[in-house]
Amino acid sequence: MKQKIRHFLCCCLVACRLFAITAYAQPDWPSDTGILAEAGIVIDVDSGAVLFGQNIHESYPPASITKLLTALVVLEHCNLDETVTFSQEAISNVEPDSGDKMRLVPGDTLTVEDALHALLLRSVNQAANGLAEHAAGSMPEFVDLMNQKIAELGCKNSHFDNPSGLNGDTQYVSAYDMTLIARAAFANEDLLRISSTVNYKTGPTANNPDGFPMRNEHRFLYTTDSASPNYYPYAVAGKTGYLLKAGNTLVTYAEKDGRRLICVILRGSYDSYFQDTKTLLEFGFNRFQNVQVADQEQSYVTGDAPMTFGEYTFQPSELMIETGRMVTLPKGASLTDATLTLTELDALPENQSEELPNGAVAQLSYTYNDRNVGSAYLLVKNPPAGFGQTDQPEMPSQAPEEAPEEETTAAPEKEGGFFSGLKLPAPRLPSLPSGGGLLISAVILIIGINAALVGLVAYRQKKEAQALAQRRERRRQRLMQDGDQEEFARLMAERQQRQSQQNRKRRS
Repeated sequence: MKQKIRHFLCCCLVACRLFAITAYAQPDWPSDTGILAEAGIVIDVDSGAVLFGQNIHESYPPASITKLLTALVVLEHCNLDETVTFSQEAISNVEPDSGDKMRLVPGDTLTVEDALHALLLRSVNQAANGLAEHAAGSMPEFVDLMNQKIAELGCKNSHFDNPSGLNGDTQYVSAYDMTLIARAAFANEDLLRISSTVNYKTGPTANNPDGFPMRNEHRFLYTTDSASPNYYPYAVAGKTGYLLKAGNTLVTYAEKDGRRLICVILRGSYDSYFQDTKTLLEFGFNRFQNVQVADQEQSYVTGDAPMTFGEYTFQPSELMIETGRMVTLPKGASLTDATLTLTELDALPENQSEELPNGAVAQLSYTYNDRNVGSAYLLVKNPPAGFGQTDQPEMPSQAPEEAPEEETTAAPEKEGGFFSGLKLPAPRLPSLPSGGGLLISAVILIIGINAALVGLVAYRQKKEAQALAQRRERRRQRLMQDGDQEEFARLMAERQQRQSQQNRKRRS
């Protein structure tokens, strides 16, 4: 009998160990790579996750990768078929040794599209100046637009003095901020197309009556010899830069197997900055995977615990998760390995730059080893009449989430997540069976543990819903205390009117 008992307990321990491995095993975040440049970063475009970072918040001179921002601002203010006329100021307002690759003279004209090709493929500084004057009326006014744009994108450690990237007293950028700029730039179809072009010929100018032929300066884009160290077939677009103070700078956008990455190198050296880029891109493609949140996340959209948002309560069957949103994880990890946090819309940061998806009630954000790896919105499938007509913040742009400056630096532990703080009670052991019932009992034990976990999750959902409702009610009461009933009603009417106007803009 004692032998049977020992055998039974061993089966239970093995079963529980297998269950624990399945539920909680989590691969480490890969960190076995490095670069020779002073600063570098690679991000996943679709999730915004920082896959590797080195000195990513330190500021450095950007050199000509500035021209990606210049092109983005120009395309937001001009049409491609408009005509740029080059002034004396546009021709001469460059450093003496910066050159004039196209030999432009005052009075020359190019279309905006031709000038953008000269800007991005051949890094013509006079093209940057002429485009700036055309788009904003003067270069100082255009620089104001540049700095307004990076503020909108969430850049915190960058500032620009001119549209070309030449030396400036307060011209600097961080690797992280440059990914924000590049992500917005390559999301523009015209800019991506132009930056991807290998060979191009402009229209005629005084010194180029037959047009000016040019080839893209980014080595990955024009190298076709697979034996060359500069061969990288997954590179799609990018921009080079060099100044004595800046060293070699490089931005590269690459696609492979349905995934999209952006790599930025700052203060690199001529012999290694392309190799640094290839190293980081291959690290990102080979060591990580993307999962679509809506395909795998079941929290809040299954079960029978209702969720309350403001004055509305919804059953899980009435909610859905925004499609198309990705989370980036190490290969071998699953979405359940990430920590999930639900945040009400009125608790999101105030600096939002994009509209909320229709029917949004909360944001689901994911962290992995204390790194932000993606997010999605919880939506109402069929929003009731009047839903959303409150003073809700707009949806944040899908900018890369900030990560620790060094790959090995851990960020403070973040609270939240479905299983945060959950303590599982010790399961009761069934009566000890005899003979062939041992295996069945072990299976029953595992099923019991799973059932207990599901019950605890449902209980946690219900408690979160109650807490959300209480916070919203306290918020409403605070608003009511700020003035009398009549004043409160007036404020709410104004908010509803603003939301209606925003909805009409979205529909138009």
